Amino acid sequence: MRRTAIVYDPFNLRHTLDGHPENYRRLQSTMTLLREDGILDRLVTVPSTPAPHESIVMVHRPQYLERVQRVAAAGGGHLDPDTYVNTDSYEAALRSTGGLLNLVDAVMWKQAQNGFALVRPPGHHALVHNGMGFCIFANVAIAARWAQRQHGVQRVLIIDFDVHHGNGTQDIFYDDPDVLFFSAHQFPYYPGTGAAAEMGGSAAYGATVNVPFPSHVGDAGYLEAFQRILAPVARRFKPELILLSAGFDAHWMDPLASMGLSITGYMALVEQLLELADQLCGGRLVCVLEGGYHLDVLSHSVLSTLRTLRGDAAGPSDPFGPAPSQERNTSSLLSSIRSLHSVRDSTFYSLPNKWLDWGDEFGI
Repeated sequence: MRRTAIVYDPFNLRHTLDGHPENYRRLQSTMTLLREDGILDRLVTVPSTPAPHESIVMVHRPQYLERVQRVAAAGGGHLDPDTYVNTDSYEAALRSTGGLLNLVDAVMWKQAQNGFALVRPPGHHALVHNGMGFCIFANVAIAARWAQRQHGVQRVLIIDFDVHHGNGTQDIFYDDPDVLFFSAHQFPYYPGTGAAAEMGGSAAYGATVNVPFPSHVGDAGYLEAFQRILAPVARRFKPELILLSAGFDAHWMDPLASMGLSITGYMALVEQLLELADQLCGGRLVCVLEGGYHLDVLSHSVLSTLRTLRGDAAGPSDPFGPAPSQERNTSSLLSSIRSLHSVRDSTFYSLPNKWLDWGDEFGI
């Protein structure tokens, strides 16, 4: 049984807007199920504190931080058409990021082997200069920088299986060869980014790996992508820490997308990440909540993730079962992406500090 940590802050419930899909009920319903299950008693509880300002400006412009604070102090408003701020949102966003940073500390200090940050507002769409897509601060990106600067980690692997492409995370690290970003997402779909040809800037070509799935791929397609693409590129990258942007809106019942995953299928992906973490970085895997807008699905997905992280014999909590629709075959798409990233069976390259430039070879 693994030691798994959790961070949660009830203050984050205060960031809410009636009628908006990203509202306080996402955490409230999830915590209700976790308490009913009793799993909280078996987890390492990590305290939540606001992130220090210097951690936020490792990623965001200081002027943006000041703008969020100013909008909140003035009674609220919008950072973009989808991203609201109320009087408590600035503090909630600081605590969302800060809780994740505390969880990274706990894992790096070996107080736990892995963990889950049950926090909101989410972060993977947030840009350097503005909020976007329900996100205020780029939680997972800030956590990667924190691990590098506070714990001496060099190489960080970020995986994003939210149904929406993590454009903010990608933009932040697009020219950084020390952060490998892997995203599997519905495409074309909001926010419109995440094509397979988006592979990183010239200094980090190949360190961005996008798997742009059509709708209704389902469990098998996602698992194949993790096994045939993520696993080999992760092994040659040799991360010292793995971060997961855990969005559960690719579930077949989620109202905002149409990918066809099940909770059991999601847990097969988490199992893959645990195997990679055990092989490559001493089991260090830190997950942070992103999307997921069917409240019951979200609650059971988080419970199942915590059980999987612990190695709990109870297994996933999946009362909804598999998608009723037929899954699409994605083997041809995945083979093309393997070619783009020069993935060959049983061949792994050791690239500790930089990636080979394969652009000329494949005409990209």
